[in-house]
Amino acid sequence: MSLFRIFYVSDAVGDVGAGLLPLIDIIGASDRNNRRDHVTGFLLRHQDRFFQLLEGERVDLERLMGRLAADRRHQNIRVLVDTPVDRRLFPQWAMAQIDPLPSLEPILTRLAGTRLLSEVTFEVDQVIADARLALDGTR
Repeated sequence: MSLFRIFYVSDAVGDVGAGLLPLIDIIGASDRNNRRDHVTGFLLRHQDRFFQLLEGERVDLERLMGRLAADRRHQNIRVLVDTPVDRRLFPQWAMAQIDPLPSLEPILTRLAGTRLLSEVTFEVDQVIADARLALDGTR
């Protein structure tokens, strides 16, 4: 199996940027679809933006990214990381939702405005490390 990891940021549209019920709907549908497609990862919402990490086989991730591009609940998707990996960092989470730690706020603000992976490698690694800590207590 050839695994890949994608990390992207997008701009939330309308109520989905701050409302609880739209977020619950997104997490529920994503969890079902990702279990079906063997995709894992997490979703983080901060200041009307989504930050999402996805792990899976290339064909499954491409299909998912196509669905995301057509989803009207967000726009302006910017892929910051798209890389092959040896293992999943979030194997037990079809779609976990995490809240950002206050220490991540400046990092997330910077990630939201960037377009070049070379500018954000450390920041993406920090978001992933904090997500792992929040979800399963490991770094």
